[in-house]
Amino acid sequence: MTKKGAARERGSLLSADGVRLARSLGEQLPAFKYVLTGPDRRHVETAIAMGYAVDEIVEWPSGYVSGVVEHHDQWQWESPYARYAELLRTSSALHEVVDEHLGHWRRAVDRVGDGEAALVISSGGTIEPVLVAALTDGDYDSWGSALHQLGGASLTFDGPTCVDLTMHHVDKPTPS
Repeated sequence: MTKKGAARERGSLLSADGVRLARSLGEQLPAFKYVLTGPDRRHVETAIAMGYAVDEIVEWPSGYVSGVVEHHDQWQWESPYARYAELLRTSSALHEVVDEHLGHWRRAVDRVGDGEAALVISSGGTIEPVLVAALTDGDYDSWGSALHQLGGASLTFDGPTCVDLTMHHVDKPTPS
């Protein structure tokens, strides 16, 4: 959860509620050997609030591709992961963006040993299509809704191949 209005321009982007929620989630998660975030300052702030130092910040493109997927479209779709699978089959522009992201995710996995974990923090609208590309034979309808703040997925890789994916939905946070 981020600050709104003029408060967003001063200090951290995360609100006090956002920091508390991130800290609470971080206390429930395992140790991560490698932490990769996207370029948005809130990605880095989220990692730190969760209790993790950031190993690398990557400038990657948005998952919102004009004329293909507009901002927050994924929250309007009944089956967002199945919709992304269809769009990845038909849109070379979206496929190119997703391939770049997935390459970074795989590189993060390559930086950890067997039994260790990497954490990637990014934004909604970018994460969902990469999950579909990572597990191309997933049961997308069972994955549920698009991700909200602090939601995510655990992926298991065997070499460069994602062999399992578990969604972790977090109830949409409401300010206190």
